[in-house]
Amino acid sequence: MKRVFSKSTLDNQKILITGGAGYIATHTLIELNSANYDFVVYDNFSNSSKKALRRVEKIINKKIEFVKGDIRDKKALRKVFKTYSISSVIHFAGLKAVGESVANPLEYYDNNVVGTIRLLEIMKEFDCKKIVFSSSATVYGNPNSCPIDESFPVGGTTNPYGTSKYMIERILEDLYISDSSFKIAILRYFNPVGAYEDGNIGEDPNGIPNNLMPYIAQVAVGKLESLSVFGDDYDTSDGTGVRDYIHVQDLANAHLKAIDYLENKSNKPEVLKVNIGTGIGYSVLDMVKAYEKASGKKIAYKIVPRRAGDISSCYANPQKAKELLGWEAKRTLEDMCKSSFNWQSKNPNGYKKG
Repeated sequence: MKRVFSKSTLDNQKILITGGAGYIATHTLIELNSANYDFVVYDNFSNSSKKALRRVEKIINKKIEFVKGDIRDKKALRKVFKTYSISSVIHFAGLKAVGESVANPLEYYDNNVVGTIRLLEIMKEFDCKKIVFSSSATVYGNPNSCPIDESFPVGGTTNPYGTSKYMIERILEDLYISDSSFKIAILRYFNPVGAYEDGNIGEDPNGIPNNLMPYIAQVAVGKLESLSVFGDDYDTSDGTGVRDYIHVQDLANAHLKAIDYLENKSNKPEVLKVNIGTGIGYSVLDMVKAYEKASGKKIAYKIVPRRAGDISSCYANPQKAKELLGWEAKRTLEDMCKSSFNWQSKNPNGYKKG
């Protein structure tokens, strides 16, 4: 691919992508590259694979600059900022399983909250004042109604994962109050699903998946026997939990739009908070049916008791992202299911061989 000069980078400035080998991040690298942003990836591979980066390199036809390191390691982070001219940060690094966070809260607070504080300390040290943070709809807790907009109360979180995201949002707000030259974009993701269109990168969880679609995908390819549906007694159309599922490529594009927004000198420093979702809620059983249709496979499932920390319904009002970032989700539920099945069929064991 022939490249023109880089947008962020007439003076060799780069975007630091923490957790850059992960599921959402790898798709975002493709978006950033298509817009001629330069970046450096920082990851410790605790829940990601080096192979994912190799595959992104093939897609973008370019070598990725990469540093292996932990988000809590100030010495390693400092070295990155000394080695490269970092103009801004997209902060993906973090542990992300709701159920696991209930079992291991200290690990989640240490990695997610302490890790973010270390990163922000180094950013301040090097006068780097632009950050896009990957937050979550879990900050809204159990909402009184749907769709959820950004004016809804936050902080009534139901699990340590969500609480860690909420704490980081508060830290970023307090940082801005202490130094109003920071430009901060907080993206509250709803439920990312699907995979890149060519099926070469996608979601590859360690062990048994915690999220619905990769679990369904593994049932579809025969890797898992059946789906456990956690509860059928919620106050929803069919009793199963309702969520706003968003195609990972649409979500990746939102990060590009957020960086464009922060890089635009006419936009004043602020803490921007936006929902990134489709605005449509689908139940677990809706997803099962849609996946069966897209894959042509029967998805066996069984109803089991509710899971700790789960809520009944959660879907977005994404209007603010459209108005401020010029972003909206374009891909359908069918696109999500087909791309997920394509990835899982091509890679039944994810990035692992065999």
